[in-house]
Formats: sequence, structure tokens, C-alpha cells
Amino acid sequence: MRVVIAEDSALLREGLVQLITMVGHEVVAAVADAPSLERAVAEHEPDVAVTDVRMPPDHSDDGLRAALRLTRSHPGTGILVLSQYVVRGAAAELLESADSGVGYLLKDRVGDVDELIDALERVASRGTVIDPEVVRRLLGRQRNRSVLDRLSPREREVLDLMAQGRSNAAIAQALVLSEAAVAKNISGIFTKLDLPVASQDNRRVLAVLAYLGQ
Repeated sequence: MRVVIAEDSALLREGLVQLITMVGHEVVAAVADAPSLERAVAEHEPDVAVTDVRMPPDHSDDGLRAALRLTRSHPGTGILVLSQYVVRGAAAELLESADSGVGYLLKDRVGDVDELIDALERVASRGTVIDPEVVRRLLGRQRNRSVLDRLSPREREVLDLMAQGRSNAAIAQALVLSEAAVAKNISGIFTKLDLPVASQDNRRVLAVLAYLGQ
């Protein structure tokens, strides 16, 4: 896996480089500002770009905005936002529009190295890593119970695990189901939440957002 890191804290940036390379992945660039992030992705075409939200030049949501632009200019690169900050509008747009893998984790909720590496690998494999608590804080929304009431208890269990970023195989293992049964439940979730097939939308992410907000 080839990774680009964008983090304006030199200490944290070097720490991330060491952690990622320690487990055998390659950090092809480590930069300190949003414009450099976009240039590095254009040059190296990494599997994943890791970015903070607030960084130079404006120390606002430059990193998140750069990540959003990268989902359009380099759709094959997964995006993992690793930050202590929350920016609602841009974050929701990122989660809903990314065609490749996408993740959003808060720094103080990453428990250990294995959790971080697992998130990177899932995003690199076009998966989604969204901590339910993180999304609640990002969107500041309450659950839409009128919509969720359409779901069966089993579908609610499946959707809860989807919100934790679990793959179909992991959900099947957790609920002691076949993967075919999990896929059937997910199809039912999409139907009941009015999420038709659309090439421009990630229905799995939209289902999780419906679960966590309205």
C-alpha cells in the first residue's frame, strides 16, 4: 500500500510515517499543507491519502477541502481524514461523494496502531471507515426514527455494524449469518431507506448517514 500523509505537526507527521512503514507499507510523501497534499497525490497516485482538517495555508478546513477535491480529480485514491476537528458541511459532502474508499477518524479515538492500519487498509480496498460517534459529531444530527422504523430488527443489527465500518464478511461473522443473508438484508435496507442504485452515490455511506442523522 502506498500512502501520502498531510499533517502540519512535524512530530505527528513523522510518527505516522514510522508507524505505517513499520508494518511494511510505503509512505511516498509526507507534507505539511493542503496544496502540497494535492501535488503529492497528483505526482505519486497513492492508494490512500491521510489528511488532517486544519492546516496551512489558511489553518481552516484546508485539508478537508483538498480531500474533497481529490475525490473528484483522483477518484482511485482513498481518503482517510485523521483529525481532532469537525467541519460539518465539507465532511458530509466528502462522505457522500467519494467513489473510492473513505474514512473519518478523530485522533483521540484511535485506540492503537492496529486500528489505524486496519482503517488504512480498508480505505485502500475501497471500503468505508466511519465511527458512529464521529459522524454524529460531524453532522450534529439526531436519528431519523420514522425512517428507521421501517427496518426489521435484523436489518437494524446489520446497519449498526455497517456504521462501524464492517465489511459484509465481518458482519456475517458477527451475526452468525451467511454472506448471502447479509447481502439480502443490505438490499432490504437500501429499499426501505429509498436508496435506489445510482452511480454517483455510495449507497452504503448514505445508509449509514440515514442511520446516524436525518
